[in-house]
Amino acid sequence: MATIEECRSALDKLSENLAGANGDVRSAAALDRSLSCHITDLDVTFAGRLRDGRIEVLDTLQGPPRERAEIRLTMTGDDLVSMVNGELHFAKAWGSGRVRLEAGLLDLVRLRKLL
Repeated sequence: MATIEECRSALDKLSENLAGANGDVRSAAALDRSLSCHITDLDVTFAGRLRDGRIEVLDTLQGPPRERAEIRLTMTGDDLVSMVNGELHFAKAWGSGRVRLEAGLLDLVRLRKLL
């Protein structure tokens, strides 16, 4: 099972990947939205913002998200680490229910380019 530190490191790596992306991926990530990532097996939530193609983690909270972020991710720590390391494809994990992504319709349309 992934640790809190490994999950935080994976989010930092994902942020670096998004910031270094080009084209459609870069434009899809260039939102300014509140973001939460709930790690179910650790029962911890990373709360922050997706801004200018970067994920900025502002807080780490015990339990589920306390506020409803504009973009909400839910998954296990192992799935987060596997996705960021390229071992698990996001679309496949999302389609099978291993990963939940919730956002407004326009944001989902825009974020699909990241898949």
